Amino acid sequence: MPSLFRRKGLMTILIGFIILVALIGFSMRDRSELSVPEKFLQDSVGWLQSVFHAPVQLVDNTYQNVQNMLNVYDQNEVLKNRLDEYKGLIQENQQLKKDNDELRGTLDKTESIRDYTPIQGTVIARSSDRWFKQMTINRGEEHGVEKNMAVITGEGMVGKVQSAGAFHSNVQLLSGFDESNKISSWIVREDEDNAFGLIEGYDSESGRLLLEGISLDEELEEGDVVMSSGLGGVFPSDLRIGTVDKVENDRSGLTKTAYVEPFADLFDITHVMVINRDMQTVSEEEQEAGEEQ
Repeated sequence: MPSLFRRKGLMTILIGFIILVALIGFSMRDRSELSVPEKFLQDSVGWLQSVFHAPVQLVDNTYQNVQNMLNVYDQNEVLKNRLDEYKGLIQENQQLKKDNDELRGTLDKTESIRDYTPIQGTVIARSSDRWFKQMTINRGEEHGVEKNMAVITGEGMVGKVQSAGAFHSNVQLLSGFDESNKISSWIVREDEDNAFGLIEGYDSESGRLLLEGISLDEELEEGDVVMSSGLGGVFPSDLRIGTVDKVENDRSGLTKTAYVEPFADLFDITHVMVINRDMQTVSEEEQEAGEEQ
């Protein structure tokens, strides 16, 4: 009996194998249509693949999106850093250009005031409470700076030395001048003699210097140039101060007051020159002797 069951089992396996081979051969033939079992099997496999593929694809897409976001963030940080560097370079270039222009201006001014001894200096501090009236420069008595010496930029006069230390000095700006700090000045006019006046103060509302004591007979026009006269003995002559902006009679009605627009920007100063009052002019005899040679 056992041998009979074994023979039936072997026969069953053999028949199944033959049927499998036949099905494989049948499925491998070139056919225009699939059989119903093949269609069912193909659809079942496809459906299972879709079921498993969807979450896998979702996870993969999510991972790719996160990876792309991280890459975009990193790239954005790099671009922001480069943009900051670019802005810094622009600002540095602008500052260098500004310093270069100021230095060129002071150099040109040095060549134009050879009758005086210029002392080059740099502004190192401006106090917050006296920003509009005072500043500190890196030149002092050891460099030849003395109290009351005129201070100019390449554009024009900005003030005078208020106090001089050994290596640093405080400069009183024109915007801090009052009646105790006067500048004897000439108003230069075309085809007319110079008119006399005194810089005696500063109008903070208009940002103009006050040129007082002008004779009522003097006819001034907007744009007339104001320069130091040198008559007071404190400041050298021919230092550019500003231009006439407006003229009106003073309160007494005996003289005129001119509002003067300074040539120099009193609130943006970096490089200055301190002008030595001791003029180093060449005498007429020396000039004539030089010409004869």
